[in-house]
Amino acid sequence: QIDDPNSNLEEVTNEADAITTVDSLGSKQALTTDYLDSDYQRGQLYPFSLSSDLHTATFALTNAAPMTQTFQERWYMNLNSLMDRALTPQCGGGNDLYIITGAVPSDVKVKDKVTIPKFVWLAACCAVPGGGWAMGFVKHTTDGDVIEDVMVKELEKLLPSNPQLFQNNCGETEQDTEKMKKILEVVNQVQDEERMVQSKETTSALPSTRSKRSALQPPEAPEERSSFLGNLVGFIATPFIKLSQLICHLVVGILKNTVYVLWYVAKQVINGIESCLYHLGSATVSYFLAIGEELASIPWKVLKVIVKIIRAILRILCCLLKVVCRILGIPVRVLVDVATFPVYTMGAIPIVCKDIAVGLGGAISLLFDTAFGTMGGLFQVVFSVFKRIGYKVTFENSGEL
Repeated sequence: QIDDPNSNLEEVTNEADAITTVDSLGSKQALTTDYLDSDYQRGQLYPFSLSSDLHTATFALTNAAPMTQTFQERWYMNLNSLMDRALTPQCGGGNDLYIITGAVPSDVKVKDKVTIPKFVWLAACCAVPGGGWAMGFVKHTTDGDVIEDVMVKELEKLLPSNPQLFQNNCGETEQDTEKMKKILEVVNQVQDEERMVQSKETTSALPSTRSKRSALQPPEAPEERSSFLGNLVGFIATPFIKLSQLICHLVVGILKNTVYVLWYVAKQVINGIESCLYHLGSATVSYFLAIGEELASIPWKVLKVIVKIIRAILRILCCLLKVVCRILGIPVRVLVDVATFPVYTMGAIPIVCKDIAVGLGGAISLLFDTAFGTMGGLFQVVFSVFKRIGYKVTFENSGEL
């Protein structure tokens, strides 16, 4: 994918399977042939020994940087010691431990292609709440340098572009001092062990150098006398000596590999037991925490119920107030009229009785007036009739008088 982003090959593909499909294979990434006939070998940036899972990607060329055999062995030894004795034990068995590894390139290249690292580094972060920490480690590729412990902020300044290695500065704001002190004690022990290894290699290299120098000097004159019997015995014994040496080497190699296998199996078993115990403890703590949270939430739930009851009462009061407001929304004059209706009714009875009496009196007086007027009119009519009749009689009889 680095040489050909459009390739359909899967990641971690063998070179033999990629040669026929990728035309520009090796133009941007390293190949196995780049390490041949050189003093360097493929050093894993993230060694597989740091994790219990054997990931194939850790063996890929993109996870490798050129390292000498001595430097690679020391780097791996330092990392394994730190992981087993400091980082994993001080981070709850490693369940919350995050690791980033890398290398900073130098100006030197293998076959003018693969860059040799100036130094390799590892950043570790423990994200345990309330007990976290973060630390970095640096080892230069020059001989004689021991592993150095630095803070993550200082490590970021040493890297190109000054990146932020961990999100939200994982573990740096807490920095459990007790755990950091224990980690630094182990780091000092690892540094002392590294110095002892270097001193032993230096002292063992001196006799070999002297032997090489003596070999370059002109040999002394051999003895002229030689025993034919000694040469014959040496000739006969040489195959047996070589065979015994070969058997010893085989036995030592088998025992060594057996010890390594047993140590690896024991380590895996111990790690599995520790992991089970840690998970069991975590589950127990989580169970009790859940019970504690439920018990602690009971007063809160009771308070919520009381609040709901108060809210219901307030709603009822609001409804009553709304009804009262609706009632009060009727015109006040209507309410006043309705309230004063009986008073006005009782007060109007005498007036009505008076009006009725006046009306009855007027009607009676009218009847009397009508009756007397009618009778008076009749008398007047009768009187006028009689008057007329009497006048005529009187007039007719006047001549006789």
